Amino acid sequence: MHPGMKLGPTANGVYAIAATPFAPDGAVDTKSVDRMTDFYLSCSVTGLTILGIMGEAPKLDPAEALAISNQVVRRANVPVIVGVSAPGFAAMRSLARGVMDGGAAGVMIAPPPALRTDDQIINYYAQAVAAIGTDIPFVIQDYPLTLTVVMTPKVIRQIVMDNPSCVMLKHEDWPGLEKISTLRGFQRDGSLRPLSILTGNGGLFLDFEMERGADGAMTGYAFPDMLVDVVKHAQKGLRDAAHDLFDAHLPLIRYEQQQGIGLAVRKYVLQKRGAIAYDTQRVPGASLSAAARSEIDYLLSRLARYDPRAAV
Repeated sequence: MHPGMKLGPTANGVYAIAATPFAPDGAVDTKSVDRMTDFYLSCSVTGLTILGIMGEAPKLDPAEALAISNQVVRRANVPVIVGVSAPGFAAMRSLARGVMDGGAAGVMIAPPPALRTDDQIINYYAQAVAAIGTDIPFVIQDYPLTLTVVMTPKVIRQIVMDNPSCVMLKHEDWPGLEKISTLRGFQRDGSLRPLSILTGNGGLFLDFEMERGADGAMTGYAFPDMLVDVVKHAQKGLRDAAHDLFDAHLPLIRYEQQQGIGLAVRKYVLQKRGAIAYDTQRVPGASLSAAARSEIDYLLSRLARYDPRAAV
């Protein structure tokens, strides 16, 4: 464990959601794991989040998941959050205890898609905490677009207040700006304790999420250095600078948001930026056509006129 690296409710900045690098044959590309970790650190990220939805976590076996986590934690000098969502609590507990023993800062838990009622959601998180242990800081992943589980602000408040080990919300509801305002309102009226809110959705709404009170971003857009700059501008109150930079990237962010090929787009750009050796996804996964690749290249060339980091 890096000293003082346990995740807490004051966490802010950019926690990049890391891709999982694979070789063309589908094996984990361990060389690229180091290379990718170094790339994110060179972008001045505050922390890293691995084994998320975009990290193709469900395609890894338990030993691979633990090995990748330990490799990133050893390499990184920033806090690392590990996604430990699993269909059953035995697997979740095993991975959570394993990664924390390896020095991770905390874990992220997404609700399983079967949950429908508020009580089911609240009870699920109580059971998850009982399974992994109350000593492990955890992040709620609120991503109804993919997970189909809708959590109201009151449900999130209840989970946070019931479980002292809950320190962060990964907010990717859509539309979700009012949700951020509501949660910050609960804090002002004293009904919600301090909670870090980092936002996802590929950064698509980061410009206004920061203004509504988000603490930063936890997402995997292929220019984490842009996310870092936008968050810093917003924290300093440089509204126009934040929006100008964000607006320049918006066409590429939008292109990356396409359901089904978003990860392929992201890995292609990360490969072009030198973060990973191959843009391979482990099967099953979508691949890009020649036409799509040329569209991305065109978007990068347009972006490079404003942001030289895109000149790849």
